[in-house]
This record gives sequence, C-alpha cells and structure tokens, in this order.
Amino acid sequence: MIKAVIFDIDGTLVDSVDLHAQAWQETFSQFGHEVTFEDVRSQIGKGGDQLLPVFLSKEEIEQSGKEIEDFRSALFKYKYLSQVHGFSATRELLHRIKQNGQEIALASSAKADELATYKKIARIDDLIDEETSSDDAEKSKPHPDIFDAALERLGLDASDAIVVGDSPYDAQAAGKIGLRTIGVLCGGFPEQDLRAAGCVEIYRDLADLLAQFDRSAIGADAPPPRRAGSLLRPSALAAIGLLMAVATLMICRGPKA
Repeated sequence: MIKAVIFDIDGTLVDSVDLHAQAWQETFSQFGHEVTFEDVRSQIGKGGDQLLPVFLSKEEIEQSGKEIEDFRSALFKYKYLSQVHGFSATRELLHRIKQNGQEIALASSAKADELATYKKIARIDDLIDEETSSDDAEKSKPHPDIFDAALERLGLDASDAIVVGDSPYDAQAAGKIGLRTIGVLCGGFPEQDLRAAGCVEIYRDLADLLAQFDRSAIGADAPPPRRAGSLLRPSALAAIGLLMAVATLMICRGPKA
C-alpha cells in the first residue's frame, strides 16, 4: 500500500523550469560562457553540482563554480522568482492524497529558502508532512540522496512510497533506491524521455492526475477516503454502538428488587 507520495517541485507543482533555464543562461553569459536556452533547459531538474559539469571543465568549476552558483541563485530570486506560479489543481490533488490517509513529502533540488517560497506560491504549506532540499543531500538528482533523505524522514521503505516528478532525473534518482515514479508533462520534458527513465505512469499535468486519481498508482493502492463528517474508523463506531446497546438494555431492565 502506498503510504506516502513524494513530490518534486520545479516543473511538477510550480511552473518554473523556463525561468530557471533563463537564469542559468544569463549566469553563464555573465561568466563568459554562451549556452543555448534549449541546452540548459534540458538539464533543469538537476542541482548546480550536477548541471555545471555539463557545460564547464573541472578546472573552471574548481576555480569559480561556487561563485557561479551563488550568482545564479541571487539572480533567480531577484529577477525570476516573482514570476513563478503554481499549476492548476496542485492544492486539490494534495488534499485528495491527504483524504486517503497518505503522507506528503517534498524532495527538491531547490534551496531550503526557495522551497519555503514555493510552498506559499502553490498554497500547500498546511498539507506537507516532510520536506527535503539540496541542503539535505550531498549530491543532487539524478543521484538518489534527496529521495533517500525523504524516506528517512517519513520512516518508510521505498516500497511504501511513490514519486511524482516532471524530469527524467526524478525517475532516475528514484529508481536507484527502488522508488517508482509517476511522470507529469507540465515540466516540458518529452513523454518518451520520462518513460525511458523509468516512469510507471504518465499524466499531462496534476489536473489530469487528479481526474484519473482512482485509477492511478497512488489512488488504486490506497484506502478509500473517509466520508465527510466521520472522524472515527468503522471499528470504533461499532464498539460505541455495542456499548450504547448494552447501556440501553441495563436501563430497561432496571435495578433488581
């Protein structure tokens, strides 16, 4: 049974992939490296530690890698973060998962302070049980560190959880520790790339996943949602009913003469 759903953030819950790509492209240009938007966009989903080696030599990274990452982070917050918005049905989907009694964790290559902002943008602050960011991992996706940390905080095995992400790097990272991944196309990665990376299901976006929730790997392997207004399990209600029946019988019989 799926006890928890672990969500990626960028491109999955919030529409930010293009903005991250623009920030990286502008940052590379600032440091004398011209890269195309398409090339850098194809790497979004990785953290800076895994993205930089795609475009820079080991020597360049050793000399100025931290400065480049710090510049990119500051630029994104100053120029692009205000343009990020949540995808439709984000809150509704997470609320549906909570109705099933399943926990929700976030596992993102973003920094912890960016993660806090994203939760507010997506209006999901009150629905999150656990979260991990790049600050909790030695290596970012496609390495599994972030998902490992999420499972540890949830106290679950990989078989008890499933990932929802938009990039091949989510599925690759999750697969390395036995986690299954549901892919969504709203991050802009091709369906064939997500399937090749190991995604077990593909949906157009979160609204599509919500519409097909009961047939999805999340909904099909979870207990049915509790009825509105019923906060007690059936076993508890049955016990209460039995006690009331006994009490009624005793009252009807009255005290012994």
